[in-house]
Amino acid sequence: MQRHVIEYGGIPVGIAVPQEGRLRFIAVKFHVIDLDNSLHAGVNEIKAAIRAHLSSSHALAA
Repeated sequence: MQRHVIEYGGIPVGIAVPQEGRLRFIAVKFHVIDLDNSLHAGVNEIKAAIRAHLSSSHALAA
């Protein structure tokens, strides 16, 4: 496994680093900070978690 830059809407929001056969998400933008240090099976799972998190955050703000 290798490190990956994770983008959302074309903007880098964090990195994924390998850890024990999974990927740990390290947030670098405040709007995804709740996902910081979360473990995922792959990059697609991280991106899905970001989409779900931002969707629920926007729903709460409305």
